[in-house]
Amino acid sequence: MKVEAKLFEFLTAFFFLAGILYTVATAIWGPGYGYGAVEWVGVTGMFLTGGLTLIIGTYFRFVSNRVDTRPEDYEDAEVSDGAGELGFFSPHSWWPILLSASVAVVGISVALQLYWLWFFGGLLVVGAAWGLVFEYHKGPEKH
Repeated sequence: MKVEAKLFEFLTAFFFLAGILYTVATAIWGPGYGYGAVEWVGVTGMFLTGGLTLIIGTYFRFVSNRVDTRPEDYEDAEVSDGAGELGFFSPHSWWPILLSASVAVVGISVALQLYWLWFFGGLLVVGAAWGLVFEYHKGPEKH
């Protein structure tokens, strides 16, 4: 995970540097070509993207200290070194579909400014996320 941590730390530095340069450039040559006319949407997007990559890079850095060295982390690895079980993935879960549908309801309600539907969609998102997380904590299905 150290490779991923370094990648996201590089992206963090890039986006913060690009955000600073973008702020200065739009202040000098921005919309209307007047001094102080900063294009705030792009500046905000650059710094928020830098913040998100900082969060992910920090997470990978902490996890890399607790995880053993993986085959991806050293150069002399063979393909067979990565063989084996990668984890458990639910083959028959309907919860991801329900979660994405409820997020779509929230997105549509925000776009159409239907606040009552936003509240209902939020409840659907919470319920679908709850079902996805606790799917295997309730015992076998009773068919």
